[in-house]
Amino acid sequence: MRSHEKRVNVCPRTQGKYLVSVVLTAVFAIASLFGTLLFSADAVADAAESQAVAQVGNATYASVQEAIGHTSMKNATVTLLTDVAESVTIAPPKGVRNVTFDLNGHALQATESGGAAGFATITVPANMQLTIVGPGTVAGGTQPAVDCRGALHVEGGTFTSDATLMRFAETDETSAQGSFSDGTFIAPTLFNLLDDAKNLGYVTVRGGEYRGMIPAGLNTLALLSGSFSDSSNLAPYLADSLGLIPDGTSGDGTGDGMFHIGDLAISSKQASVELDPVDGLQRLSADDLLKLTETQLNGIADYLLVVDSDQLQALNDQIDSAIQAVGKRKAFEAVNQNITITAVRNGADDVIDANSSRGAGPQLRTSDHDGISAQVAVTIKAVAEPEKPEEPGKPGDPEKPEKPEMPRSGSAVQALAIISLLLVIASAICAYATVHLQSSCLHN
Repeated sequence: MRSHEKRVNVCPRTQGKYLVSVVLTAVFAIASLFGTLLFSADAVADAAESQAVAQVGNATYASVQEAIGHTSMKNATVTLLTDVAESVTIAPPKGVRNVTFDLNGHALQATESGGAAGFATITVPANMQLTIVGPGTVAGGTQPAVDCRGALHVEGGTFTSDATLMRFAETDETSAQGSFSDGTFIAPTLFNLLDDAKNLGYVTVRGGEYRGMIPAGLNTLALLSGSFSDSSNLAPYLADSLGLIPDGTSGDGTGDGMFHIGDLAISSKQASVELDPVDGLQRLSADDLLKLTETQLNGIADYLLVVDSDQLQALNDQIDSAIQAVGKRKAFEAVNQNITITAVRNGADDVIDANSSRGAGPQLRTSDHDGISAQVAVTIKAVAEPEKPEEPGKPGDPEKPEKPEMPRSGSAVQALAIISLLLVIASAICAYATVHLQSSCLHN
């Protein structure tokens, strides 16, 4: 009985210990779970914050600006790894002056809010040089894509803005420089001055596609080549007079709505011409050949077209042969003559200063363009050998008349019958007369 009571008294205490142990275990499990979740959230946040957007060499960085700050003399190329919204300034470490930005097929977009609001997507300070290569996009949004006080070289990529695309500045202390060899540029206004600029600086367009307006007064902007959507304001900037291909057509005659500035090109609308001796031929001068083939240079003021004189002489010799063949009614085989037409620079005394009114100096671009040429082919059709006329009879030896053949028709038979009948009648008359005479003689 005591033993039973003792066991009964011990059970509540044991149950209490078990309950406390279970509660403590549950609390520990919840705390562990909460800590794990908290650690995981911090890890995700840290991973998000440390996501690489740009690379220099083998090192990656969480921002483009940070990557620019880690460029060096040995490796000054910043490669974009993903699309990113960030406005950056080309501010490399001390001693680094040239930075290359490889868009790598991604987009860099200006920050529209926060501390960088109101800045261009890329700012190039004075004494800094930036080279941009594509493909990829630099989007300014409501801001410019690039503000430049130093040097900017664009070799590819697409640049867009809802306002002015790129701004440059020449001040008393510095002068911006720009060079564009390729890319697509889209904005209401393509180029303009920074607020404190006295002039644009020295900006040269050597290629690319430009869709937007260029305001008047940018005297040091030179358009040497490229395609433009608006031709109304291009003339003041054709510093080297490289010529605007009219009517929005490219060199092959296909229209695309763009106006193309050529980099010194020769075009022949009739690269192959056929001359027909039957229609009449005459010797051709160099000007005649240029008109015949419609060969022209795209507006270069200090270059002219020269026809290869030996080839032209060979063509004229063939023309003479064709003319003689036609005159003598002899055969003439078809011939083909290729003629080279070359663009050459005028002599130094003939150089035309296309910018004398603006003081930009004469054209000095010769080494890259001298010797450019085109070729036209002129074919002279064949002349067939005329047929020989029939030889007339020899004089003094007239042809002997042929003996007439006896008619063998039915009319000849009828004639013979009539003649025979007349002979019979004549014989009868003669016989009658003879008998009558004999009778008369007997009566007498």
